[in-house]
Amino acid sequence: MGYIGAVVGAGFASGQEIVQFFVVFDRYGLYGVLLSGALFAAMGALLFYICHRSRINGYQRVIRTLFGPRWGKLTDTLFSLFLFLGVCTMFSASGAVFYEHLYLNKTLGIGLTYLATILLLAGGVRGLVFSYNLLVPIKILLLLSIAGCGAFGMKNYAQIPAAYAPLFGYQYWAMAAVLYVAYNFALATAVLPEYQPLVNMRNGTAGAIGGGLGLGLMLCIYYLALSNFSPAVLHYEVPMLLIAGQVGTGAKLAYVCVLWIGILTTALANGYGLAQRVSDLTGIPYSASLCLIMTAALPLSFRSFASLVGTVYPLFGLLGISIMAGVIYRFVKVLSSPDIQKG
Repeated sequence: MGYIGAVVGAGFASGQEIVQFFVVFDRYGLYGVLLSGALFAAMGALLFYICHRSRINGYQRVIRTLFGPRWGKLTDTLFSLFLFLGVCTMFSASGAVFYEHLYLNKTLGIGLTYLATILLLAGGVRGLVFSYNLLVPIKILLLLSIAGCGAFGMKNYAQIPAAYAPLFGYQYWAMAAVLYVAYNFALATAVLPEYQPLVNMRNGTAGAIGGGLGLGLMLCIYYLALSNFSPAVLHYEVPMLLIAGQVGTGAKLAYVCVLWIGILTTALANGYGLAQRVSDLTGIPYSASLCLIMTAALPLSFRSFASLVGTVYPLFGLLGISIMAGVIYRFVKVLSSPDIQKG
């Protein structure tokens, strides 16, 4: 639930990520979906294995372990900055959802997410786990219900003619899949290590694999739903709302609520990782650090959601590629250690 909750945020729930990374590649996009599911499962298992072997239970220690003391410090600083900008982006996304789809004040959306994040994270790691165990099943159920209707119940949707092709050509579907996993895996790195003290290696690794395969299944259903409505979905900023609207008015309203839950779970992942880091670095109690960070994120959250996404997400993707490479290198190094070979 933690893995899925960290990845399935506003971008996933809106359908925009799936359109940009998979649907635009037409039938090759399905190959990309399958590759992404396999990568999510494999990378989650490798990361949890490394965390358990090295007794790591915080993303900053993961970064130091992967990149060493010198480059680890720089990467840790960048990661912390991106987490902070991620909180700002999710607050801004909440304001946009309230304003554009619920026709309510933008400040109300930002304020509600601000308060919910502080309250749900007040209990530390157990608050984070409780939040994901509560919110993620609700989110998955509603997401798959509406996406399933689009994938399997609306085969005769009247498609809108359009000329559209991916920027780099259809042959780059695999590159798009890897970039998608890298971008999302960076955020998952802030969540998965926190489960290390709570479960043993076998159950934790199984959970990471299950979460990765679950993400792959969700990607597949979303891809089928959005492909059914392609190329019309290429012209929408929140393409899943087009599908939800075809299901019914109630479904569209429910999907707006799901979109907000997706925003909240992503804000929880960013906020918890950053609050822990600030607390460790400054000695300020975790609760006070959490409140300070959330409050500091408010001014930037009133900026345009689109402008924040355009700035933060590409940089996060580059960091994710570095983390994935570091995890694979570290895993190979652990396997080649004398203790493992003797065992």
